[in-house]
Amino acid sequence: MTNPWEIYDALIDCLPADIRVTRTGQGPRWTRVLNSAESVGSAWTMDVRSRPALVEDSALIGKSLRDVAALVRSWNLAEASVGLAAVNSWYSAPGTAEGNGFVPTGEGTTWRQVFDPFAADIAGKKVAVVGHFPFAQAALAGAAEYSCLERVLQPGDYPDSACEYILPECDYVFISSSSFVNKTTPRLIALSRQAYTVLVGPSTPLHPVLLDHGVDTVTGYVFSPDVAQADAFAELVQDNTIGSGYRVHRHRA
Repeated sequence: MTNPWEIYDALIDCLPADIRVTRTGQGPRWTRVLNSAESVGSAWTMDVRSRPALVEDSALIGKSLRDVAALVRSWNLAEASVGLAAVNSWYSAPGTAEGNGFVPTGEGTTWRQVFDPFAADIAGKKVAVVGHFPFAQAALAGAAEYSCLERVLQPGDYPDSACEYILPECDYVFISSSSFVNKTTPRLIALSRQAYTVLVGPSTPLHPVLLDHGVDTVTGYVFSPDVAQADAFAELVQDNTIGSGYRVHRHRA
């Protein structure tokens, strides 16, 4: 990929022009956006504000979804979290996800089970997970070699800078879609071009254009319509888990 913004522009350009943002909320772990089509999007909160925001928070309500989604390009990462949540507020709608070729992975599937379907495929393989999912290593225990790369390090993790050395040598790479916020996604995908690459996590935009940019499987979350209600949305913002009312979806391909 010669232009790392291409993947962002493709996601923004596919958004409808007539949908507006009606509510936003940023909790300690998750940022949420509700739009006028009454669908909700989620993104990991990166509370990094070293650069000035492009738009005041108070000015977000009523703006077009495309304009707010474009904030995913901001280098104020707290603001970029809002932009990604706005992107996902359209693609995480059940009807939109289905229309884009995504199907539920199973009734009752939780986010702690997103790695389970790959357990047999990765047996004896060299595997890397970008992002510290505490349940990933157990699900992928059959790997011949397992590496976790993380910016906020925990015991056993590699620093994320090791991606330049580790990812090109892997057979399977799972990338947390929170990487869309800090703009590392395009590089991580490029480094994983020899591997089977999977985007995972609640921050994943459910759009097949990601497959055109070198991703093999896209798996993310669809929120049920009831979370668009005022009380439910307020609770969702403060919830430190992914939140209730979601289903794990995976692209048919």
